[in-house]
Amino acid sequence: MRLPALVATFLLMALPPALGQALPYHVDPSARDIVPNLAPVPAIRFLTTADFPPFNYRDDKGELIGFNVDLARGLCTTLKLSCTIQAWPWEQAAKALADNQGDALIAGLALTPENGAQFDFSSIYLALPGRFVERLGGAPFDPARLEGKTVGVRKGSTHAEFIRRYLPKVTLGEFPTEVDALDALRNNRVDAYFGDAMRASFWLNDHTDCCDFVGAPYFRPDLFGEGLAVALPPGHDAVRHAIDYGLVQLKQSGLLDEIYLRWFPVSYY
Repeated sequence: MRLPALVATFLLMALPPALGQALPYHVDPSARDIVPNLAPVPAIRFLTTADFPPFNYRDDKGELIGFNVDLARGLCTTLKLSCTIQAWPWEQAAKALADNQGDALIAGLALTPENGAQFDFSSIYLALPGRFVERLGGAPFDPARLEGKTVGVRKGSTHAEFIRRYLPKVTLGEFPTEVDALDALRNNRVDAYFGDAMRASFWLNDHTDCCDFVGAPYFRPDLFGEGLAVALPPGHDAVRHAIDYGLVQLKQSGLLDEIYLRWFPVSYY
C-alpha cells in the first residue's frame, strides 16, 4: 500500500520560499548526540520510483528529481557515505527491497501494519496533517464559528470523517476531488475547506490572492496516516540507525528545512 500519488495538477511552480513559515520537526532532540557506528555501512543503495511527484519523478530531461531524491542525497552527503539512487516501477519496488536489491526504499510506502510486518522503518521525516483553508480577509479563525456553515471536503475522505466526528454541526460540502472543493471555496460556494494540507499547499501556490491556511495543522495518524519514513529490510539496524542520525543532522544544520521549502514553498505545517 502506498500513500496516494499527487497528480500533475499539484506540480510546483518555481517560487521562492516564504519567510517565517512553520517547518517540519519530527526528530528527537536528544538523538543529536547518539552517533552510530557507520563502519558496517560503507554505502546505501536507495530505491525509489519515478511516478510520485513532487517526491520522486523524472523531469522533462529524464532526470530523477523530487523531495525524496534530494533528501536521500542530503543524507548521503551528511553521513559522508557513498550512495546510489535507483528508480523501480512501484509494483516492483517493495519486492526489490525484500530481495536485497537495495538497502532502503524512499518512495512513500505507507506505515501500515501490513507493511510493518514486512519492513522496518526509519524515523518519520514528514507528516501529513489536515488543515482548514479560508478566503482572505475573514475573522480570526475558530473552528466553533463554523457551526451552521458549509465546509468543503473530498467525498469519502478521512478529512470528511474528521469533520463528522469533531464538528457535527457543520454542513459538509462533498466534492469529487480536493481541487473541486478548493475551487468551490474560491467561488464562495462553501465557507471553508478542510483536507490534506500538502495537496492544499500546491493549490494555494497558484491562488495566493484568494485564500490561505487558517488555524493549526491537525496531526491525526489514525485518520491521516503516520507520514513518510524510509523502509528497510528487517534487521538492517545499522543502516536504519545511520538514516535516523542523518535526519537529525540534516534538521540541525537547516538542510532539511531548505529541502522542504525547495519543494513546498507554501509550507503546510
